[in-house]
Amino acid sequence: MAEQNSDPSALVEGLACASLVDAMGRVHGHRAHILSLVSPTPGRSLFGPAVTIAYLPARDDFTETNQLGFGGWFYRAVGDAPRGRVLVLSSGGYPDASHGGGTKLSRVQTNGLAGVLTDSRLRDFGELASYDFAAWCAGEATHWGGDTVTPSAANVPVEVGGVRVTPGDYIYADSSGAVVIPAHSLPDVAAEARRIDADDRADLSQIRTEDPRRMRTGDQRATEK
Repeated sequence: MAEQNSDPSALVEGLACASLVDAMGRVHGHRAHILSLVSPTPGRSLFGPAVTIAYLPARDDFTETNQLGFGGWFYRAVGDAPRGRVLVLSSGGYPDASHGGGTKLSRVQTNGLAGVLTDSRLRDFGELASYDFAAWCAGEATHWGGDTVTPSAANVPVEVGGVRVTPGDYIYADSSGAVVIPAHSLPDVAAEARRIDADDRADLSQIRTEDPRRMRTGDQRATEK
């Protein structure tokens, strides 16, 4: 087992999503990667422990759900220690609906969260880009989504992009996608990702010096994945 580190962000420093996904495949057997995400700041990666809000199709007879609104559910989700968390919003079956924009998600900025991950859409990319946090989603929306889906539960397991996210799981996202890492496995997954990167560097060095003639005859085997 990899050595524990008091700073989780140091464990993944210098790593990319692809290496972490490969490492998850070696440490765990379940799907952990989320594809086809976009961001108003695509050069900005996202990392931190998840807090979740589960969305469901809207109904006007669910009094508590509607009275709380996004703000009430947000504060239920982040609790008393919001700083550095990743707010994960499930699509609720409507990946084209908006889950928020510059106004609602200003709470993410004010409370010091690391950012937002959702397999639905967000609005106001220009405004979101002006904030300090990272936001990754299915795309930009124009229409308000509250008439389609609404928050329904906080800090419960949710499904995002075909992956189960449990509160406390670590989220890493960059321009290639996102990966969900169980908190107890983070040191092992990060260590395995570094071994994968080292193996890739070794393979690259070998490829640069390989003999094409020997490769064609099978005398020299290719080692890349």
